[in-house]
Amino acid sequence: MSAPRTNIETQKRRHRGPLIGMAVVVIFALGLLFWLMFRVSDAGAPVDSGADQIDGRTGDAVPDSTPPTAEGKTP
Repeated sequence: MSAPRTNIETQKRRHRGPLIGMAVVVIFALGLLFWLMFRVSDAGAPVDSGADQIDGRTGDAVPDSTPPTAEGKTP
């Protein structure tokens, strides 16, 4: 069973608007996705280097391994 009217040029003209609209929506959605990824990755808390690290195997505090400066403080 085939379609009754298969004028390809008329179908191209009729489908151009919806196809462009769908492309615009996809581009907009990708832009929102990238914006969300950058926003979430930028919102992370800064690492506090002064806190002790906890060993996941034993639960003990791991001393800071950075050498002290001339003032006796770690950077």
